[in-house]
Amino acid sequence: MPALKQTVTIMIMSMAKAILADTEAAITKMIFSLFLTFAKIGLFTFGGGYAMISLIENICVDTKKWITHEEMMKITVIAESTPGPIAINCATYIGYKQRGIAGAIAATLGVITPSFVIIYLISRFLENFLEIQWIVSGFKGIRIAVGILILDAAIGMIEKMYKKNKKMNRKVMPYVILSSSFAIMLLNNIFKLGISSIMLLVIAAVLGVAISVISGMPSVKGGADK
Repeated sequence: MPALKQTVTIMIMSMAKAILADTEAAITKMIFSLFLTFAKIGLFTFGGGYAMISLIENICVDTKKWITHEEMMKITVIAESTPGPIAINCATYIGYKQRGIAGAIAATLGVITPSFVIIYLISRFLENFLEIQWIVSGFKGIRIAVGILILDAAIGMIEKMYKKNKKMNRKVMPYVILSSSFAIMLLNNIFKLGISSIMLLVIAAVLGVAISVISGMPSVKGGADK
């Protein structure tokens, strides 16, 4: 009996070690995948955070299924409203959701490393970088692609807002806020009115809270659509 008990104990310990090894390997693989995924996004996306939104959604939502479209829209709103670049905030959230602090660090490092390395090399070895004619011509073409990426992200957010408002049976006020904000920022850019985008965000947030209070806050925690 002692020999049998010892054999069973050894088998259980061996199985436990194998499970732990597989778990550690899976965690390491996920962290490495987070870093590589966001490194690719950071390397091949020009134009800053807004241009990255479309690519982040395509890879993290449609391809890898790390988050849902609903979560992506919420992340975008929160990332825009909180300090820091929007792409880094999105990467940090997605990484944290997948593998906690380690995942957040891996995703964040992934999205900033390519930019850091490229800018460092440019500043270190190419003092007249923007005076090179073929680079200037290349950036002119990139501007067009960046505009399309930003427009694609904006259209996607508007579509999601429409579907959510239709599902929740809400009125026209969200569209009033949307169209008013668009008109104000357009006039601000054309006539240089000096209107702060931060102030516009604050006003929109206050209006959203006021509308929710007047119409009745959702009784279910997390929103009426849960």
